[in-house]
Amino acid sequence: MTTRRRLLSATAALPMLALPAVGRTQPAAAPVVARLDFSFTDYTTRGGGRLPVVRIGYQTAGRLNAAGDNAVLITHFFSGNGHAFGRLEPQGPLGWWDSIIGPGKPIDTDRFYVVASDSLVNLNAPDRHTITTGPASVNPSTGRPWGLNFPAVSIRDFVEVQKRLLESLGVRRLALVAGPSMGALQAVEWAAAHPAMVERVIPAIGTGEVDAWMMGWLDLWCAPIRLDPNWRNGDYYGQGRDAPLRGLAESLKLVTLHSRDRGWAAQFGRRPAEGQEPARRVQDRFAIEQWLDSAASARSRLSDANSFLYLARANQLFLNEYESGAAALAGAPQRWLVLPSQGDRVFPIEYSRELEATLRQAGKQVELVPLRGGLGHLEGVSNIAQAEDAIRRFLAP
Repeated sequence: MTTRRRLLSATAALPMLALPAVGRTQPAAAPVVARLDFSFTDYTTRGGGRLPVVRIGYQTAGRLNAAGDNAVLITHFFSGNGHAFGRLEPQGPLGWWDSIIGPGKPIDTDRFYVVASDSLVNLNAPDRHTITTGPASVNPSTGRPWGLNFPAVSIRDFVEVQKRLLESLGVRRLALVAGPSMGALQAVEWAAAHPAMVERVIPAIGTGEVDAWMMGWLDLWCAPIRLDPNWRNGDYYGQGRDAPLRGLAESLKLVTLHSRDRGWAAQFGRRPAEGQEPARRVQDRFAIEQWLDSAASARSRLSDANSFLYLARANQLFLNEYESGAAALAGAPQRWLVLPSQGDRVFPIEYSRELEATLRQAGKQVELVPLRGGLGHLEGVSNIAQAEDAIRRFLAP
């Protein structure tokens, strides 16, 4: 197999920021983990909306100690779910951070009790391995999917739901909160909202602020969904109605390319797609265009368009209850390991450097370790193992 074909094969499993259950070929000893279901009633969102029932899926590894203080919370990225480690079926793919979570690995499940949960408004609502409450869920008061009647939720809402889950499991204190991308936002929000409950924080490929520039990008991600006639202002769940898959696929194309770097795209070169002649016919495609079309189209069938919009808004509402990032983090935990990607186009490395500066000004202990490689934003998911030594040092007793 040529180098180019190997690259294409490897990246075909990663059609956007990363898929839930994406991973390397798993060794025979990789554990099968159970997906569990947590629910509670009568939740009031930070924006004042009421949810009669909340359900999220989660998985665990390791054992909680008697003091309830050896727990680690792993928070997921925009397109992910709580399948962060292990495999869900004997021949299934590994979780997206399996390379660093498990017995003897940097986040050692012989030492820590590790919990990874699905978020509210999870993009993967149609997937059988994802449990979430969001716009695609049935509103108990009407018997129909919520659609846009579902209240807006924020990253802080994700944190508050996770806190209830952890308390139900007997967790009193977190030795670590860690996650990539939107998971980094959750980790930072945890540190701001519940600093007494968190000992250490690892935000990977993230930021300490979603500023106007990033808000604008999130709006662009969402635009194709809103322009799809099948979206119907969010009311597409009824019998006989088609989901806005075309608009969703175009949104996923934007996210897919945005989350990668030029080094990844070099494998396609300027080649036309097979059998195409773009120099002669404007409707013909280049190889990179065809790959994006194919990957995003496949991904759209596993995703929910309204949930995409709600996730984008949750990201825009990151730390929105504080006057500034500095105010949010003034009382945050003391110990931080920040892992930006050198070639990140979603959260460029200056975002992490600004977070580092804010933390240092607040008197925190911070190490910043850049991730390198050609995958751009995805270095913090697919190649997180390159930070193994830094994570081991950070978690050393």
